[in-house]
Amino acid sequence: MKATEILSKIKTYLGEDTADIVENVEQDQEVKVELAQVKLENGTVLEAEAFESGKEVFILTDDEKVAVPVGEYQMEDGQILVVQEEGLIGEIKKAEAKEEEEVEASEEQELEEEEVEAKYATKEELAEVKSLVEEIKQMIEKKEEMSEVEEQVKEELSETPAAEAITHNPEPQQKVNLKFAKNRKLSTLDKVMSKIVNS
Repeated sequence: MKATEILSKIKTYLGEDTADIVENVEQDQEVKVELAQVKLENGTVLEAEAFESGKEVFILTDDEKVAVPVGEYQMEDGQILVVQEEGLIGEIKKAEAKEEEEVEASEEQELEEEEVEAKYATKEELAEVKSLVEEIKQMIEKKEEMSEVEEQVKEELSETPAAEAITHNPEPQQKVNLKFAKNRKLSTLDKVMSKIVNS
């Protein structure tokens, strides 16, 4: 038995009009919740009912949905998603703030260049600065040439064979061949020495 049939039986017992209730139940069954998906700059897919302040937001993975941790996330369209509580959208910042910062940085750079030009307003001073810059470039080039020459000298030294090692050659010792008589008669000294050794 379907839920609508059970509901209609209950309503008939209570005496209410079941046609309206059945239509409401059928409409409720047909309502589908469509979730919006947005990609972050790193390719992660986020899903929420709507990307508005106070709505729940999840990271969409193959297996499950994970609540988005607290932090700021750059979306593909340049907006910044701010999560103040885990899984809840705090706010969505516009990309214009970043562009404004870039404009401010370029304006600051232009002001610095104007200040430098104001310091060296005369052509003579500018020519002097340019000549100093050229001298510094030449010094750097000379230093690089010197380092190349040093490397070449090191390579040449490493390629030349080292001198042969000097070995010590002392005078050869003469070998003395002593022959001891096996059956010789022991002298008094020999007897004394043998007693000292054997005692």
